Amino acid sequence: MDKLKQIIEESNNIVFFGGAGVSTESNIPDFRSESGLYHAVQKYGQSPETMLSHSFFQNHTETFYDYYKNNLIYPEAKPNKAHLALAKLEREGKLKAIVTQNIDGLHQLAGSKVVYELHGSVLRNNCMRCGEFYDLGYIMNPENCKETDGIRGLIPICKKCGGMVKPDVVLYEEPLNDEVVQQAVQAISKADTLIVGGTSLVVYPAAGLVNYFRGKNLVLINKSKTQYNGKANLVINDPIGEVLGAVCEIE
Repeated sequence: MDKLKQIIEESNNIVFFGGAGVSTESNIPDFRSESGLYHAVQKYGQSPETMLSHSFFQNHTETFYDYYKNNLIYPEAKPNKAHLALAKLEREGKLKAIVTQNIDGLHQLAGSKVVYELHGSVLRNNCMRCGEFYDLGYIMNPENCKETDGIRGLIPICKKCGGMVKPDVVLYEEPLNDEVVQQAVQAISKADTLIVGGTSLVVYPAAGLVNYFRGKNLVLINKSKTQYNGKANLVINDPIGEVLGAVCEIE
């Protein structure tokens, strides 16, 4: 903790790169945890990778939305100490950007302004026909969904043109947004300190972004080992909320 505090004090351009472990302390399950998406496969008989793929979205749209709304949406989740600590570091001028694999929007809810969301966000949804924007509340409201046999279903429909509304979330078989990736690469390559937290660094291409870091301090905060442990200046194997909360004095 003292070493991390010293690194932060001596740094002027910190970038944070985070994954699912940042949000687990907000009671959002990790993708691969027993209570996460893999556990839910018992109901549907398909792997999460299949059900969250572009082709499944196209060919089994209603089942996709049933799975998506029940397993990826956590409207009651609140920012934890990790989110709050990072927002505080940004306000202090230390942290220049957050690069996240998460889609929950908790960094912004905590007050962070510069957030590059590699996999999109559940908070943004757009009509596939006319591009009209809709928030999460709209797509979760059955009144805004397609009617089948007189019953409101699960597929959100655009009130402007009648097209289908799709979450701004990168599905399997879909590429990452080039602009977001380039912004993330630029931020990481300019950083003097890169703090990587709550990610096992096994999901590519996102995990490969660490290779663009050319700065002084690489810090890894994760409960389990990662393939980059040997390259790091500091490794802390504890929950990231506890670590950043203590270092940044978040009550």
